[in-house]
Amino acid sequence: MKLAISIVFTCLIFSHLQARQINDSLASASYTFAALYNSNINYYGQVTDEKLPYVLLNATVRLPFGLYFSASSYKFLNYGSGISGTDLGIGYDYNFNEKISSGLAYTRSFYPTNSPLLQASLTNNLNGSLSYHWPWFKSALDVDYAFGDEQDIFLTLSNSKDVSLGNLFDDKDLISIEPSIELVAGTRNYYETYVRAKNQRGQDKGNGKPPTNPGNSGGVTEYIPSKSFAMLTYNAKLPLSYSRSSYLIELSYQLSLLVPSDEAIKRAQSFFGLAFYYQF
Repeated sequence: MKLAISIVFTCLIFSHLQARQINDSLASASYTFAALYNSNINYYGQVTDEKLPYVLLNATVRLPFGLYFSASSYKFLNYGSGISGTDLGIGYDYNFNEKISSGLAYTRSFYPTNSPLLQASLTNNLNGSLSYHWPWFKSALDVDYAFGDEQDIFLTLSNSKDVSLGNLFDDKDLISIEPSIELVAGTRNYYETYVRAKNQRGQDKGNGKPPTNPGNSGGVTEYIPSKSFAMLTYNAKLPLSYSRSSYLIELSYQLSLLVPSDEAIKRAQSFFGLAFYYQF
């Protein structure tokens, strides 16, 4: 009997200490809220032949030991009604030293029926990242395993340089740019599913008659790319940021060169974005 009481008492103490640690972590956590606009949604620099500008809201809670939770919801400005998609994520970041950092994250996406997104068949994403800070720039390698109705893998190698442009109003603010170059390779199993889904949307819209002109936004391309691992896009990014102690405003431009590019999609794509981040 005394042994049972001792075990129960020990468990209660352990539960109390664990709850206290969690509460302490939440009390010292950082919270970030973001609102973003982009001129077109893209998937590793790839786009559909339908332009889809959108707005996105995000909330992230980051604990002191590197664990974080995030939730995002976005809305297309010219397609459908209601929410266009929702993402829930969990991740962990770890710094080995001042030069080497790593991360592991999982994201679960929820899309409405007949979503026009390229990645609509890939509702899960597992990401691993490793970055190294050289004296003059930063290199990063990301590996993404996306799965759902299809399975795909993507490899992204990027090089970026954070450049301070000085202060605007006082010594408490900062203007900076961080130009970067990305090389993205991967598979495109998701694309065949996207073509079938778009074909079905076209039939539903046309009362059972499939679209015949792949050169416009209502058409469906017949091109199904190779499922082998290959180069997908070359991306150049130029974000301009204004930051103070608790918030950041960012204006961004991205140029993507698609490889390969089917006949219905331009090889070069441009994206313009505006974002606001607030942290406390």
